[in-house]
Amino acid sequence: MFPSNQDIADLLNRIADLLEAQDANPFRVRAYRNGANGVRDHDRPVAEYVLNNRFDELERVPGIGPGLAAVISEYVIEGKSDLLRDLEAEVTPEKLFERVPGIGPELAKRLVSTLHIQTLEELEEAAHDGRLQAVEGFGRRRAEAVRASLAGMLRGGPVRRFARAASQQARPPVGLLLAVDEEYRRKAEAGQLRTIAPRRFNPNNEAWLPVLNTERDGWNFTALYSNTARAHELGATRDWVVVYYERDGHESQATIVTETSGPLKGRRVVRGRESETRRYYAEQSG
Repeated sequence: MFPSNQDIADLLNRIADLLEAQDANPFRVRAYRNGANGVRDHDRPVAEYVLNNRFDELERVPGIGPGLAAVISEYVIEGKSDLLRDLEAEVTPEKLFERVPGIGPELAKRLVSTLHIQTLEELEEAAHDGRLQAVEGFGRRRAEAVRASLAGMLRGGPVRRFARAASQQARPPVGLLLAVDEEYRRKAEAGQLRTIAPRRFNPNNEAWLPVLNTERDGWNFTALYSNTARAHELGATRDWVVVYYERDGHESQATIVTETSGPLKGRRVVRGRESETRRYYAEQSG
C-alpha cells in the first residue's frame, strides 16, 4: 500500500516543523508548508506519479518543485526520508513544543510522555479535541492560548481541521480498530503471521515484523507493530500497533497503544480518538 496524499503532507509538515525549530530560512519552511497543502488538496494520489515515473506531473502539483519532488520520491519508493531522519536526530519533540508560547521544558516533557505526540499538528489536534486540557498543568485558559498560538504557527490550520472533520466520515469505528488490534497482537504472539524485514532500525535485515492483512465490514486492514524511532526509544515496538485501513478509495491509518495513565490506564486506546474509546468501553461495560 503506497502512502496517501495525507501521509505525504504529514511528512512535509513534519520536516517544516523541525526546520522551524532549527530557525531555518523561513522561505524554506514555508516551501514545505505550501508543498504539504498542495499535496493534501490534490485530486489524485501523488504517489502514483512517482511509481509510474511521471515526475513532470509530480512537479506540476502546487507547491512542489524539484527539491520537494525528490523528498517525496524517496519516501514513496523507500518508505523513509533521510532528511526527516537527520532532522529528528537533531530536534526532539520536547524542543519542538518548547517553541510554542506557554509551553516550557517541563510541560513539553509531560506532553510527550502523557499524550505520546511528536508533531505540532498532533499538538494542534490535542488542543482541539480536549486531550491537552486534561494534561496536568494545562487548564482551559492555557489550552486556549496554545490553540491560538498554533493557529498562527501552522498556517492553514482551519483548512486542515476541515479536512480532518470530513475524513472522519470515512474511517472505521473505534470498536472495529480495537478488534483488528486484538487479532493482530494475538496472532503475532502465537507466531501465526508472516513476518517481514523492515528497512529501518534493522541492521541485520532480520524478518521480525509480523503483518496482518484482513477484511472486516467492507474495510481492508493491514496491521503491524510500530517501527518508528520513537517506538524504539520508548521500548514500545511490541505495544504500539499501526493499523492501515482503506475502503472506497479512502485510506488512512490509526495507532493503537496501551494507555499509561488516566481513566483508561492499562487499556488499549486509539490515539487521537480517546473520547470515542472511552465511550466504547463504557458501552461495553454497560
